[in-house]
Amino acid sequence: MPEFEVDETWDYVPTNEGQMRSFVAHPNSGGPHPAVILFMDIWGVREELCGIARRIAEQGYFAILPNLYYRQGDVANVFWDDNGRMISLHKLDEEREKIVHEQRSKLSTEMILSDVGALIDFVDNQDDARSGPIGSIGWCMGGWIGLKTAGEFPDRFQATATLHASRPISDQPDSPHLLIDKMRGGLYCGWAELDHLSPPDMVQMLESALKTSAIDYRANMHSNVEHGYALPDRDIFAEKESDTDWQQIFDLYRQYLQR
Repeated sequence: MPEFEVDETWDYVPTNEGQMRSFVAHPNSGGPHPAVILFMDIWGVREELCGIARRIAEQGYFAILPNLYYRQGDVANVFWDDNGRMISLHKLDEEREKIVHEQRSKLSTEMILSDVGALIDFVDNQDDARSGPIGSIGWCMGGWIGLKTAGEFPDRFQATATLHASRPISDQPDSPHLLIDKMRGGLYCGWAELDHLSPPDMVQMLESALKTSAIDYRANMHSNVEHGYALPDRDIFAEKESDTDWQQIFDLYRQYLQR
């Protein structure tokens, strides 16, 4: 049940390359409140994610959902099936899948980290946001970003949540797993047994490293669900598994952000 009534707005976060349009939701009383940054998936910012930001704000957090594609405009290419469900990327035809990948290809790791620095500065200058530890949640690409920022900004990101994060281990120099020793605070990950981007054997490798690190790691590997299972508008949404994730995520936030 919601604990707070919520105010919401669209705001602009000043960055080194312009103004990053962002959805902001926070309780309209009792502040300032701990900040939680929502890292979008490959599709971009849309109402589905705004609804999740409201849900987080209702529990007592300053939630901010930045459009990391702002350099390209208000990009959010999503496609719907005949049942009004959002079609998963791996189920799209080649032409539409190419559109989605092209928008992602224009967003570099350097751009992301610069924007995250701007988001931290923005949060620190909001009267309704509490200074100190910041939480995050990300899906797919956003899960990768969440892991990356936990290692790049360990003094601030103390409560990181990822759901079906994409490729946490790779042979690339910016792979998040290379930063595990720097991560601090708490980390919750929801994984999908049938995830083609982060299969169970990759998750096991990641977990072996996480369990010997300083971060407080907790996770669920959900059986018989696919990449994208945690998003409510998706054609493969798994409600039961998603509810389990949210219980763990809010426990994480309470422990590391509400102190």
